[in-house]
Amino acid sequence: MSSQYATRVLKHLLILVILVIAALVIGAMVGYAIGGGDPWAVLAPSTWSHILDFLR
Repeated sequence: MSSQYATRVLKHLLILVILVIAALVIGAMVGYAIGGGDPWAVLAPSTWSHILDFLR
C-alpha cells in the first residue's frame, strides 16, 4: 500500500518539476521576445553564457 502511495507522490513531483521547467522556458522566451530579441535565441548556449558572464 505505501509503495503505491510513494509511486503516486513521485509521479506528481516529476510532473510538477516538468511543468516548472516548461513555465521557466516559456517565460524566458516571452521576456526575450518582449525585449526585442528572437524568442528561440533563449535556447542557445551562447545566450546563457552571456547571461552568466553578466551576472559574475
